[in-house]
Amino acid sequence: MRGVLQKRNIRASNLWEGVVAARRWMLAYGLMIFLPVCIMLFIYYEQSSRILQEEVTQTMQQTLKQAGINLSSRLNYVQNSSNSLFMNRKLYEYLDPAAPIIERIAQSKELRNLLESVQAAPDIVRARVFTDSGNLYGFDLLNLFPLDSLTNRPWHKEIINAGGSIVWTGIYEENYLDSGPARILSCARLLRHPRNFDQSLGVLMLDVPEKMVADIISELDFPAQSRVYIVDRSGTILYSPEQSLIGTKVALASDSKEGILERSENGVGLFEVRAPIRAADWQLVLEVPKSGLTHRTTTLSQWSGIATVAGMTVMFLILVFMFMAFIINGMNRRIKSVVKTIRTEGVEGLEERGGDFRLLERVVDHLVHRVKDLMEEAYRSKMQEREAELRALQAQINPHFLYNTLDTINWLAISREADDISHLIESLSDYFRLSLNKGKDHVCVSDELELARVYLEIQQNRFPSTFEFVIEADAEASRCVIPKLTLQPIVENALLHGIRKNKGRTGRIRIHAEQRNDVLEITIQDNGIGMEEELASSLLSTSRPLLHAEGSGSSYGLYNVNERIKLLAGSDYGLKVFSRLGEGTVVVVRLKAMKEEQTK
Repeated sequence: MRGVLQKRNIRASNLWEGVVAARRWMLAYGLMIFLPVCIMLFIYYEQSSRILQEEVTQTMQQTLKQAGINLSSRLNYVQNSSNSLFMNRKLYEYLDPAAPIIERIAQSKELRNLLESVQAAPDIVRARVFTDSGNLYGFDLLNLFPLDSLTNRPWHKEIINAGGSIVWTGIYEENYLDSGPARILSCARLLRHPRNFDQSLGVLMLDVPEKMVADIISELDFPAQSRVYIVDRSGTILYSPEQSLIGTKVALASDSKEGILERSENGVGLFEVRAPIRAADWQLVLEVPKSGLTHRTTTLSQWSGIATVAGMTVMFLILVFMFMAFIINGMNRRIKSVVKTIRTEGVEGLEERGGDFRLLERVVDHLVHRVKDLMEEAYRSKMQEREAELRALQAQINPHFLYNTLDTINWLAISREADDISHLIESLSDYFRLSLNKGKDHVCVSDELELARVYLEIQQNRFPSTFEFVIEADAEASRCVIPKLTLQPIVENALLHGIRKNKGRTGRIRIHAEQRNDVLEITIQDNGIGMEEELASSLLSTSRPLLHAEGSGSSYGLYNVNERIKLLAGSDYGLKVFSRLGEGTVVVVRLKAMKEEQTK
C-alpha cells in the first residue's frame, strides 16, 4: 500500500513539474514573440514611412515634370510661330529702308496684316515689331513700335547679344493701346538685314499671356504650404502665384536641372523638387516643407501599419499557443508511452530518478547514440559489399583464353621455329603483366591500350590474315586512368562475336581514345556481322551469356563492364552500343577524365 501511494505521489510530482515547465516555456515564448514584434513594428513603421515619403515625392516630381512638359509644348508652339516669321522673306522686304516712301506706306500695311495673322494663333495675344523710324512710314503702336521704346527694358541687352536667337523675357506688365494693361511674357529675337548681317532691322516679339502659365500651374495638386515658381538660369523667379516673389532671387541647391533635393531654409527642412522647362531653359520648382509631407505620409501609414502588425501579432500568438499546447500534450503522451515500454521490458525505478522530461532526454540520448552506431555499421557494411562486388567483377576474366593460347603455342612449337614460340610467349607475358598490374585497380589508358594491342597480336597469331587493327590516342587521353580490364572484354567481343563470325572478308578493329573537356571517351569499332538494334540496346540492361566461336561461354561481357564503370564513376557514365545487322558494331566508353594523382 505504501509503495502504491509513493508511486502516485511521484506521478503527481512529475505531472506538476511538467505543468510548471510548460508554463515557463509558454512565458519564454511569449517574451520571445513580444520583443521581436515590437522591433518589427518599429522597423515596419520607419520603412513604410520612408517608402511612402519616397512615393509621394516621386509622384510630385512626375506631376511637376508633366507640367514642365506641357508648358514647354505651349512655348515651343510660340517659338515655331516666331521661326516661321523669322524665315519669311516678306518680313525683311517690308522693313527694307531702301524702298521709296510710296512703297513704305504699302509695306507698313502689309506688315501689320502679317503680324495680325500671327495673333490668331493660340497663346499669342500680340505680335509686335520694333524698328527704326527710317524703316517704316509710321508706327501704329499696336503692332509696330519704335525701337527706342525697348531700350529701358531689362532684357533689351540680352536680346541684342543673342544675335537672332530666341530670348524669353519672363513675366512683365504691358499697356496695350487698344486693350489696356496686361501681364505677359514675350518671345523676342533680333532681326538682321538679310544682305548685311551686321545691320539690325529691329526686334520681333510674340506676346504670351500670363494666364497660360497660371492655368498650367493652378492645375497642380500639392500639399498645403507648398510653393511653386519658375526660375531662370540665374535663379531669378520669373513667375509665381505669389506676385511678391516675382523678380526675387533664390539659392538653388545645385546645378542639376531636375530631381528631388533636401535643404533647409531658416531652420525649416524642405524638399525641393525641380523639373526643366526646356523650351526657355527655365526650371519649374516646387518647395514642400518636410513637416507637412511627413505628416501626410505618417497619416497614410500609421493606422494601416498598426492594424497590420497587430493582426499579425495576435494571429501569431494564437497559433504559437495552440502549437505549444499540442506539442506539450504530445510530449506527455510520448513520455508515458516510453515509461510504459521500459516497464514492460523490465527496467524499473526510472521514474524515481527524475521527471518525464529528464527520462525522455536520457532515452533520446541513448537512441541517438544507438542510431549513430547502426549508421556507421551500415556504412562499413555497404563499403565492404561494394569493394567485394568491384573486385569480383574485376576478377571475372575468361579462363578459356589462356587455355587456347597455350594450345596455340604448343602447335607452333611443333610446326614452326623456336623464334615464333619465343615471340608468342613474350606477348603472353606482356599480356599477364599488364592485366595484373601489381594488383592496382586503376591503370593508365596507355597501359590499357597496350594490353589491347598485345591481346590482338596474340589473336593475329592464332587467326592469321583474318583481321587487322588500329589503335589511336591523343596525349591527354593517354595520361588518364581507367578501371583495369575495361577494354579487353569489349575488344574480345568485337573479335570473337563480330569479326570471327564474318567469314567473307578481312576484319578491321579500330580503337580511338580522346579527352573532351572532363570526359574521357574510348571508341571500339569493328566491321563484323553486327546485330539487331533491339539486341544492342538490351546488352547493357541485362546480363546474358555470349557464346564464343569455340563454344566457350563469356558470361561477363559488356553488361559487367558497364556496371563496373557506373559503380565507380556514377550513373552518367558507362557504355553505349551502336550496331546494325551486317554493318558492324561501335561501343563508346565514357568515363571521368582523371589523372593518376587524382585517384590516390
